Amino acid sequence: MESAIDTHLKCARTLSRRVPDEYETPFPMFVAGADESLSQVVMAYLGVQYADSPERPAALTALRQIDSSFEVPDGPVSHDMTDHVDNQDHHNLVVVGYWADPAACRRWLHSDAVNGWWSSDERLNEGLGYFREIVAPRVDQYETLYAFTEDFPGVGGLMGKTSGEISEHRYWGSMRDRIPLSQTDWMEPSNHIVVVSGDPGAGGRVVVRGHDNIALIRSGQDWRTTGDEERSLYLVEILPSLEAGMDFLRDNGETLGCYSNRFVRSIDIDGNPLDESYNIGHWRSLAQLERWAESHPTHLRIFVTFFNVVEGLEKLRLYHEVSVSDAIPP
Repeated sequence: MESAIDTHLKCARTLSRRVPDEYETPFPMFVAGADESLSQVVMAYLGVQYADSPERPAALTALRQIDSSFEVPDGPVSHDMTDHVDNQDHHNLVVVGYWADPAACRRWLHSDAVNGWWSSDERLNEGLGYFREIVAPRVDQYETLYAFTEDFPGVGGLMGKTSGEISEHRYWGSMRDRIPLSQTDWMEPSNHIVVVSGDPGAGGRVVVRGHDNIALIRSGQDWRTTGDEERSLYLVEILPSLEAGMDFLRDNGETLGCYSNRFVRSIDIDGNPLDESYNIGHWRSLAQLERWAESHPTHLRIFVTFFNVVEGLEKLRLYHEVSVSDAIPP
């Protein structure tokens, strides 16, 4: 058993863990690790939005454009694509890219090929919506958790290493305890979201700046390699309570500190669904995300349902990543 916090990220704790040092986990879980050369990552959610099915072909064309732009120099190390319907019944196609070098991401964003397309007036007159949500946490500002040890999705895909069995899981507060910064910092939010330019009510281009320590969670389920029995266990037993909880946060999460919540389905380049899904949630603070997880009936139902059937799961790949990040300076 080892700590989820890599050796080079450990320091003298001024804030204690939620469990005693002799705590023993009931089953194995793992985290991704990286060598000391990795200091910061970038997670970019690049979306195309449309209102009705007649616009889907144009939206898919835009999705492919974003995907192909990753092939220019300084593109992301890894990426995936998703589809979901938001709380205003708009469809959203999202390409999610991960960079191991923030400077490379900046060069990519400002390159003629990428910036020219996003900045073109054509984007304002196509009948589609576009958005970019970009965070850049340092390695001490995020954690991962996997029920498997290879082919990590998301940020784990660019980290390069796999831990042994870790001790910080299966108790309330373990998510926080896996984030290296939690050793010395409560990671509390500061200030508020600010509209830097544009008018959200009027449409057009709008730039929004976040605040320090916005929490971002990606929590995934991959049933592509499951057999019939395990697939049925997931789709019939687990998925209904999961969808109910995610829909609650999508429609009512603002009252709990959740800025947005999207339960997305992975897709291929042609928009066909894959047997994988994940949740994307932005929260005002890690503490508010924890309170929902620990006490809200919608999450407790997910939690109880999962542990009622966990012994029957062999090939279902479950994981999550949670980060906080610093606001971009004005």
